[in-house]
Amino acid sequence: MADAHPLPADGIAIAGPAELPALVELLTLLFAQEADFTPDPERQLRGLRQLLAQPDIGQILVWRQAGVVCGMVSLLYTISTALGGRVAWLEDMVLHPLARGQGVGGQLLDAALAHARAQGCLRVTLLTDSDNLPAQRFYARHGFAPSAMQPWRQVFAGPA
Repeated sequence: MADAHPLPADGIAIAGPAELPALVELLTLLFAQEADFTPDPERQLRGLRQLLAQPDIGQILVWRQAGVVCGMVSLLYTISTALGGRVAWLEDMVLHPLARGQGVGGQLLDAALAHARAQGCLRVTLLTDSDNLPAQRFYARHGFAPSAMQPWRQVFAGPA
């Protein structure tokens, strides 16, 4: 199967269409544990396809072990008027449960941050569940700090 973004058997690289089934599986794991979201593989597939087709809007980095996608993180790009330039939202960081606790999450996060810098981003912002203390400690170890701002949203699309 030809792929515009061939990946090494192991390591971190930018995802391509061949990784879609694995990415949907990882998002199912992630959204099953998050308070605000519910897994919906059809919607996740639709969103992933849109993201992969528009790298100027964002990109997905994956981590492979023995040729299998075991982790992912997506970066979504926008413009900050406060900083006067491009910034990124770090979204959907998830590792397969069997891949956790091996230092891979830190490597994947560091790669995403380096990629955001290379894309000219001036800031990376992320959200975690307010009660997910392990994730908050993880991000703090990698240089993130809580913001005084509070996320608010209005959702226009309900469950399928």
